Amino acid sequence: MSGRVLAVLLAVVTVALIAVGTLWPVQAALATAGAGSGSDLLRPSSSPQAAVENLATEIARQDWEKAYSSLANKNEFTQADFERDLRGSYPSLRSHSSLESFDARPLHVSADEGQVRLNLRWSSVVGTFLDTRNLQVTKVGERWQVLWPIVKEPRVPPQVIAVNYLRWDVIYRGAEDDWGAQDVEAPHVRIVDMHPVDRGGGVVLLGELLNEDVVPAFVTVKATLLRKDGSPIATEDSFDKISHVLLPRQVTPFLIEFHKVALSQVDSVHMEPSSTLIAASADPVIGIEDQQLNGGPQPSLSGKLRNQSGEIVNVAHVLGTFYDSNGQLIWVSDGYVDRALLPDTPASFTMSVPPDIASKTKTERAVTTAYLSNRFQ
Repeated sequence: MSGRVLAVLLAVVTVALIAVGTLWPVQAALATAGAGSGSDLLRPSSSPQAAVENLATEIARQDWEKAYSSLANKNEFTQADFERDLRGSYPSLRSHSSLESFDARPLHVSADEGQVRLNLRWSSVVGTFLDTRNLQVTKVGERWQVLWPIVKEPRVPPQVIAVNYLRWDVIYRGAEDDWGAQDVEAPHVRIVDMHPVDRGGGVVLLGELLNEDVVPAFVTVKATLLRKDGSPIATEDSFDKISHVLLPRQVTPFLIEFHKVALSQVDSVHMEPSSTLIAASADPVIGIEDQQLNGGPQPSLSGKLRNQSGEIVNVAHVLGTFYDSNGQLIWVSDGYVDRALLPDTPASFTMSVPPDIASKTKTERAVTTAYLSNRFQ
């Protein structure tokens, strides 16, 4: 095939694809992109899949009134219950996310009832998370309507929770104070383990950082890859693959990714751990229960978090460290809980693990970092 013929063929195919995308756009893409207004994106609910896609479109628009009014079982709960099921009752990642995309797949359909699996992909500041609902759909007259499986958050009963935890406050030198030239020095932190691995078309640095001081520290880790001649290849930091707040003698794992860099290019690594003295407390305490490594084609580390304090934890971040039979750190993974943690109420977490890492893992450890909105106001 000559170059001219190939160019013409590619141009024809491109025009055809553009025409198809224009005339028959994907329902989920249009809905989450906010195209159109009113009911122009909605099809007649003449099938179970169409009814579910119409509902997801209204959810993407956050048109809760229309979404709720379309449900077949709305008499079983209020519109506020429906919103809380999807957005959460308290400020959390869920309440500050938007519906990025969705897809509906029929599982079973008969003359007057059906079952459709709806995958809702929510986008937040720390990435996306998936919410899967298996929906029953029933035929009412000529239309199909969804029976929403409402999940209500548990209500914490009135109670008194005694707390007994360590707390560190920091008093800095004021403008009129004569304490010398410096304030309290930064906490002493140390990298206790670090090694690079070649993975996914790039270099990944795995390690652990220890706060060896008697005061809390806000920590970060920056790394620079160097060539044999000492020139830098790239510099990156751990961003959120680390627990930034470390109490005295605490250890955090960290993971730093360098994309499109081969390990064969690297002669040495320059590590820069840094720390800042901060006020902190050992509360809230987040207990980890039923932690287990799940096998299969898509391995994961799962468990439950239990908020042992009397405060609501708005965002919980879980870091998992994985060790081989020699006790060497071989991977760091992480995950967020998209709903707020209520006092003494378990919440599930799951983080994915590469299959080859899972097969080498002998032991694993999970640590949590909690964020409370009232401490950032």
